[in-house]
Amino acid sequence: MITALVIATMVVADAATDLFLTKGMRQIGQVSTFAPRALLIFAGKALSNRHVLTSMACAAIRFAGFLIVLSWADLSFVFPATALVYVVGTLAAKFILEETISAHRWAGIMLVCLGVGLVSIP
Repeated sequence: MITALVIATMVVADAATDLFLTKGMRQIGQVSTFAPRALLIFAGKALSNRHVLTSMACAAIRFAGFLIVLSWADLSFVFPATALVYVVGTLAAKFILEETISAHRWAGIMLVCLGVGLVSIP
């Protein structure tokens, strides 16, 4: 039971990482050049953006959960179970970021769910 709770926390934290990073990068804008000065300015903007910083905190939570759950379970179970982040992330993209999700993407997400279900069978 506790393993499932930690995995669920990891999945939510991983999806939140991507969600906040997307919001932050949309605020910062595109990388237009790879000149060292421009990259330093870009890095400064990223490291001072609250969404990017929140994303980094969520990534740390996900990593801590990964360390904990790997002390209890096999990677061959944990890694596929965390693939549920594709479902949570896509739902966040649809309802929070208001992205349009094609039927092909929904079909792919259903395949991920089927795969996670198969892997979780003992």
